[in-house]
Parts: sequence; C-alpha cells; structure tokens
Amino acid sequence: MLCISRRAKTLKTLASSSTQKRSYVDVYMKWKKDRYFDNIEHILRSPQLKSVVALKNCIAQDPNGCIPISSVSKKTLQFDVSVKIAKFLRQFPSIFEEFVGPEYNLPWFRLTPEASELDREERLVYRNSADDLRDRLRKLVLMSKDNVLPISIVQGMRWYLGLPDDYLQNPEMNLDSSFRFVDMEDGIKGLAVDCDGEKVLSVLQKNAMKKENRGGDYSEIEFPLFPSKGCRLRVKIEDWYKEFQQLPYVSPYDDYSRLDPSSDVAEKRVVGFLHELLCLFVDHSAERKKLLCLKKHFGLPQKVHKAFERHPQIFYLSMKNKTCTAILREPYRDKDSVETHPVLAVRKRYIQLMKNSELILKSRRSMCGFSNEGVVIEKDLDLDLDYDG
Repeated sequence: MLCISRRAKTLKTLASSSTQKRSYVDVYMKWKKDRYFDNIEHILRSPQLKSVVALKNCIAQDPNGCIPISSVSKKTLQFDVSVKIAKFLRQFPSIFEEFVGPEYNLPWFRLTPEASELDREERLVYRNSADDLRDRLRKLVLMSKDNVLPISIVQGMRWYLGLPDDYLQNPEMNLDSSFRFVDMEDGIKGLAVDCDGEKVLSVLQKNAMKKENRGGDYSEIEFPLFPSKGCRLRVKIEDWYKEFQQLPYVSPYDDYSRLDPSSDVAEKRVVGFLHELLCLFVDHSAERKKLLCLKKHFGLPQKVHKAFERHPQIFYLSMKNKTCTAILREPYRDKDSVETHPVLAVRKRYIQLMKNSELILKSRRSMCGFSNEGVVIEKDLDLDLDYDG
C-alpha cells in the first residue's frame, strides 16, 4: 500500500507559473441521451438494491435469523423505502421468505436459502478483500483538505465504497494503525489518516505510467475522452478543450491551496478529483446530489456539479430513477483502465435474485388469473396493518 504527503513543492511551481489561465469558456452542450449508460443494470437498480441489502443485513444479523414485521415497519426512512416495509419485502420472494410468527399471527420474514448462501459469500468477499476496501477508504480520506473527514461523510460514502454497514463499528478488525478517530470543530467526530510522507498515485497517473513510461513526471496528463455517438463540439469549445487537456495535471492527493480557484488549472484539478473519486466506487457512479456534501472537505467550488456538464466526454449524467446520476465513462469504455471493485460481482448476484423475484410474482399473478373461473383466491396477508404505518 502506497501513501503520500501533500506535494506542496510541485504546486508551488504551478502557482507561480503562467499556466493558471483564466480563459473561462462558457461551455454549454445540449444533453445527449446515451442508451448504453442509461441501461447499465447494476447502476439502474443500485438505489433499490441498497434498501434490499440493508434489510437483508437486518435479518441476517438477528440471532434467530428472522424478524417480525413490527421491528422494521416504522423505519422506512432508515431503509430508504418509499412504500410500506412489508410491501417492499414481498416484492422480493427470492430473497425474503414470509411466514406466520409464533405470536399474534404477525408476518415474520427470514432469508431464503439462496439469499442466505449469498450473504455468506458476501461476508467472505469482505474478509478476502479487506486490504482493498481499507485502501479505498484511505484514499478517500487522503484526498480531503487536511487528511481528515467527518464520520458522517464516511458513512454517507459507505455504500459507494463497497464497505459493510458495520465497517466503522469494528475498527480493530477493519482499520490499521494509519487511521485515527479525532475530534473536529464543533464537536464533530472525524476519521484521519497519517501518511508518513509516502506517495499515492491516482488512476490516471498509474495508467499514464503504464502507457507512456513517464518515470516520475505526471504533470502533463490528458483525460481519456469517450464521446457519445453523434456528439459534436462547436469549434470554440473544441479549441478550449484542446488547451484544457494540455494544462498541468494536479493529482487529487496533492496540495491545492496555492491554486487560483478561478483558473483552468483549478478546474482540471476538480475534474481529476471527480475522476479519481468515481474510480474508487463500486460501479463508478453516484447520485450527483450526494456528492454536494463533499465540497467543504475536498476544496470543491460551489458549482462543482457544473464540472459534469462541462465535461460530457468524461462523465455521463443519467436521468433515470427520477434523479441525476453521474457516471464515469472510462471504466465502461476501457475495461482495463480501472480495477473492478471486489464487491461488484456480489451485488450483481443480488440483482439476479431481484430479477428472479419479478418472475415469481409474474407467475403467481398468472396462476391467480386462471383460478376459480377468474376469481382471485390469493389472500392479502396485510396482517401488519396495526404495526406498519
């Protein structure tokens, strides 16, 4: 594992050079729909999968391996579910098995054999990938302003980083001696990383080193561009983009305090940060609104969301699921450019169980339609009405 201290010396040179241009060009390009990125299944289903996994964990961690609906029925906000918990659980019969409990005939839920087996495999992946997950968390903290982040920020990024729900609750098991819990301003608890002066390379720097044999020079790195089909840039914008690519590359792990916030170099640093951040995430995407809370701690501009709009050949904005999801294009257009997250395969298997549930429910509806001369005999088991507000 490599780690760094802020390389202020490199950026001191940048700060005094003439490369910090302020030739801001009002880049506006009409949003172009891309069916490929709009239909990446594990991104499209990620919000729902997050709720499924959270409820799965709640059941798996219970000593009895099952729970009454009353224990979760009032926690729709906690599990980020927009319908009643009971209704949500019943949407996935290949994951959650319903049965009548020992008291008051209340609905209880347990995991199906397939879900239980996948849960065991998921925990095995976490154990076998402990170093990888720790490294991703370390890099996230090292990109912050003072190598420290509030615990709330780390918790908010946990799903994207692929960390288990209880990751920070077991620091002796999951973290090493480079991590420290600290007190920040206003009594906020934080997680800090000691970096011992070693150096961390961003994904862009690693790829440049592999392709061009640069040695130790990473100041001139261009972003890989992957435009959508039929996407054309105006001449003025194309000229600006060529100049932008030639600007010095500022690693997200470097000190940026000497950069002029209004310069093109500072914008390239922001784009580089977003590129590296999405490289750390499981599916290299995130809801754009979830990234806004990072501005203060990572030195991002007030309108950081504009970076996604100004660089559509690097990022894609999907409007599916009634939200805006920022997707890094590179891992999906160049499979060898970014390492696959170890948790991704497990999440894809949960999604397959979710799809199997859709087939089960469709089959049940079909059977009901032909029973008793069209009279539906499937009983509505909403026995939790007194408990499920």
